[in-house]
Amino acid sequence: MTAVTPHPPATDEEAMILSVVRELVADKVAPRAAQIDEEGEFPHDIKQLFAENDLLGIPFPAEYGGLGGSFVTYVKVVEEIARACASSSLIVAVQELGALPILIGGNHDQKQRYIPRLASGEWIAAYALTEAGSGSDAAGSMRTRAEKRGDKYILNGTKIFITNGNVADLISVFAVTDPSKGADGISAFIVEKDFPGFKVGKREKKMGIRGSPTVELVFENCEVPAANLVGPEGQGFRIAMKVLDKSRPGIAAQALGIAQGALDYATAYAKERIAFGKPIGQQQGVGFMLADMKTEVEAARLLLYEAARRCDENAADVTTWAAMCKLKCGDVAMSVTTDAVQVLGGYGYSTEYPVERMMRDAKITQIYEGTQQIQRLVVSRALVGKWRPPAP
Repeated sequence: MTAVTPHPPATDEEAMILSVVRELVADKVAPRAAQIDEEGEFPHDIKQLFAENDLLGIPFPAEYGGLGGSFVTYVKVVEEIARACASSSLIVAVQELGALPILIGGNHDQKQRYIPRLASGEWIAAYALTEAGSGSDAAGSMRTRAEKRGDKYILNGTKIFITNGNVADLISVFAVTDPSKGADGISAFIVEKDFPGFKVGKREKKMGIRGSPTVELVFENCEVPAANLVGPEGQGFRIAMKVLDKSRPGIAAQALGIAQGALDYATAYAKERIAFGKPIGQQQGVGFMLADMKTEVEAARLLLYEAARRCDENAADVTTWAAMCKLKCGDVAMSVTTDAVQVLGGYGYSTEYPVERMMRDAKITQIYEGTQQIQRLVVSRALVGKWRPPAP
């Protein structure tokens, strides 16, 4: 891996965007966060708020209707939203995730047809890779099939754990076009919600991120125009892996935001709660906890911003940095939110206070976009290579 270089100062444009985001989060998102979690419904009002303020268009090229913002700016926006509401931060993160296969592997016509609608927020995107028997082992266990018939592909199969799948207008779907080729037989497709043969299945009941619906998607002889094949046949898995280089830092940003939000609340509480004659933050046991929480959050932030900078530069080692930042930020989110609940004591366990929600939300950041075990595998292979058995 190449050496870390100093971060460039924030641009005036980035500072302006983040100022707007902080104001929107404080005025509109934070007051809705508990209700969004309790009701467990996609917050269309928050999505519309983000669309009206161009937040969904930040990572998209200006030539296709986006703001053309840097990836560093994008992760900072996700982080700011997640400090108040993890579910709302996924509106921005998953919009980028669903669009990435088109941005990475799509042709000009596909980008021109779909990206402006996603950048403006007119359409919502989703990303469908995971199956019941195909999570971490997407390459070897995918069962969804796509068969070419004339000027169409016919898709059959089921995807699970699809974020925003029931509210999406467009889904990037991965399916096997040639079972004999393994990973090289997987292709990517753009599926619109109105295509014949597409339907939404069951919705998951989840521990956290309850305002971000997670559903099953079913393809029964789903008709997809051949023009909606993304890249050549057999390039789907490569596209999916390139997507992870950009999507994992987005989830790391969500995790970091959750951790920062929990730290903020626990610190404020520790300054006000009196025990044994003084604020509990002045008690060494609690003060040291807060010190460790702060240190871990800042370490995770530096790693995330460096990974984002490398995404902007298309650095050769971006895959490793994406895995490292997702690994660190996810683990920090879980540990910091757990400690925040501990700092608040019995109140931390009550739904009247936000830290229990933050702890529930944090757990998923250690699971989706690749488990923490997969992140460690990616990093270790970058260091020592992938072992292959000797030829007989």
